[in-house]
Amino acid sequence: MRPVDARASRVPWLSAFEHREFNLFLGARLLAVLGTQMQSVAIGWQVYALTKRPLDLAWVGLAQFVPAACLSIFTGHVADRFERVRIMMTCYAAMTGLMLALAALAHAGAGVGPIYVVLVGAGITRAFLGPASQSLVPKLVPQEHFANAVTWSSSSWQGAMVVGPTLGGIAYAAFAGPERVYELAAGAMLGGFVLLALMGRIPVTASKAPTTASTLLAGVRYVRDNQVILGAIALDLFAVLLGGATALLPIYARDILHSGPWALGALRSAPAVGAAVTGVVLALRPIERRAGARMLACVAVFGAGTIVFGLSRSFALSLVALAVVGAADMVSVVVRSALVQIATPDAMRGRVSAVNMVFIGASNELGEFESGLTAQLFGTVESVVIGGIGTLAVVALWIWRFPKLRSVDRLQDVAPPT
Repeated sequence: MRPVDARASRVPWLSAFEHREFNLFLGARLLAVLGTQMQSVAIGWQVYALTKRPLDLAWVGLAQFVPAACLSIFTGHVADRFERVRIMMTCYAAMTGLMLALAALAHAGAGVGPIYVVLVGAGITRAFLGPASQSLVPKLVPQEHFANAVTWSSSSWQGAMVVGPTLGGIAYAAFAGPERVYELAAGAMLGGFVLLALMGRIPVTASKAPTTASTLLAGVRYVRDNQVILGAIALDLFAVLLGGATALLPIYARDILHSGPWALGALRSAPAVGAAVTGVVLALRPIERRAGARMLACVAVFGAGTIVFGLSRSFALSLVALAVVGAADMVSVVVRSALVQIATPDAMRGRVSAVNMVFIGASNELGEFESGLTAQLFGTVESVVIGGIGTLAVVALWIWRFPKLRSVDRLQDVAPPT
């Protein structure tokens, strides 16, 4: 964390934007998320159009999750030992190449097998990118601006989640195929690479201890022993693992709501619309008290919104339900991100962020696999509704199991051990 700046911010709710490196980082991340979301829409529609099987959508998530989970301990250590901006630049270059590979496969009319191979490469790349990106933000702004930086970072991410899927769906429909979507996504990722190259050197507070099994596993032990961090990231894991319906949106758009690729883009954007609006509200009126209790309440709203979406046969109601889901999730994201970064020493942020990324990846990519598998076994609507009910059950269990998380009041009062 950069030292406290004695100068008062001219506009407190825009304080993070007073720092050049943060602005460049945010721009690069915005372009990267735009590209990956366009790619995700194209892959989802392309794979389901090729096979018509929910299980094949499940493999899309699993292909990206497994390599990230297997490499997480090593990649977190890399983020704590090497310059994080350079790690991100390498990953952005690799993602650009992988997106161009998807374009080439689509042009050649390849089946789903080669697509999964490219997605494994994307999972490996994201395993390195996630810890470096997450642990970099505290080094870009002074401590008193960090909560504002987290809010704007999350809000910009959600804004890209609005625009990216919409652009992907429109481009897929306009060009009658995924090739141009992948090429546009590669261009966005390349733009992010350029912005990262403009950043100055951001040194890492690296430990002098030699690399051993103990140092590699230090992040796992730290999360295990810190009940607030463990409770926050495990809540996200189980809530989104059960309640996430992203993998099934191609089925809802095509077979339940009877629409086209543009509708899939709109459905994927709806949660991000709710989240982006909530992010702006949180920037103007940050969470100052009862942060833990509010996080738990919003995860319960996430589960309830998922149930409504699962049962909906109205396109408008589906959009509203997904927007509510996104708004609730945004509160959880801001609280969890702040807790993890504030309560972790800089020398361990890469390793702890790697553990956090495994939990996030499990909730997202493994959640997509779980959704596709249960939809194949029980039906699409039944899968989503059961998942929403499961999320509500998780919240009830966490209220009892993690009292320290429930009792967190002010985020800035949570500090790493000295």
